[in-house]
Amino acid sequence: MRIDLHAHSTASDGTDTPAELVRGAAAAGLDVVALTDHDTVAGYAEAIAALPHGLTLVTGAELSCRLDGIGLHMLAYLFDPREPELARERELVRDDRTPRAQAMIGKLQELGVGVTWEQVARIAGDGSVGRPHIATAMVELGVVPTVSDAFTADWLADGGRAYAEKHELDPFDAIRLVKAAGGVTVFAHPAAVKRGTCVPEDAIAALAAAGLDGIEVDHMDHDTDTRARLRALAGDLGLLTTGSSDYHGSRKTCRLGDCTTDPEIYGEITRRATGAFPVPGAGGDARA
Repeated sequence: MRIDLHAHSTASDGTDTPAELVRGAAAAGLDVVALTDHDTVAGYAEAIAALPHGLTLVTGAELSCRLDGIGLHMLAYLFDPREPELARERELVRDDRTPRAQAMIGKLQELGVGVTWEQVARIAGDGSVGRPHIATAMVELGVVPTVSDAFTADWLADGGRAYAEKHELDPFDAIRLVKAAGGVTVFAHPAAVKRGTCVPEDAIAALAAAGLDGIEVDHMDHDTDTRARLRALAGDLGLLTTGSSDYHGSRKTCRLGDCTTDPEIYGEITRRATGAFPVPGAGGDARA
């Protein structure tokens, strides 16, 4: 089995619609794909309706968190999307995205970058606006060559010149809320130093003690040595280890299935989840 447990659609900051995402996953030879848009479940219905035969969908979300001033992302899998407390927190994060984006645009304009809200809103479309949409606008204007190049201290990285804060969950609260909704939590790309400061290993140990299920080890932002270190840490802490592409369509260079999760780990995730079940493909809408 080929299993990719981290992918984004136009419901947040990907460039593929949810339907295009699941069709692309099937075309890439995946057996399982997780839809993990940022702080939203808005893409679920479209993805399920288009799900091809032979592909299983894991419903999830990537939750925006902050610990001691350091931003981090928590992947939540197979939770009940109707659970009210977790739904309320997701809504608070989403509601803060627009004023936060507008604040970052204002800072860019003060730095002489001609990004406008109208341009960013066009790029975001119906998705939940975020930094990748602003970064795409900067690419369009020729300010940076790629989206990744906008995530530096000069521009949009945590603490960068154009960075602005938004409402984010405490990761310990995120673990509690996801578990209360029957879901499973995995710390996304915990050592992706190119994205900014990462939480220390003792913080990961504390999260594990609070009920964290796993860490994402095999990821494009982790080199070979980092993956080995994280795998050893997971072994010491009794954490599951996952792998995934963190696919964003054309917004990033990674492709679906670039990194994958061991089938036994996937089986353990599904065994632990009680809020929702993986959705097997029923043929869906085969239109391109």
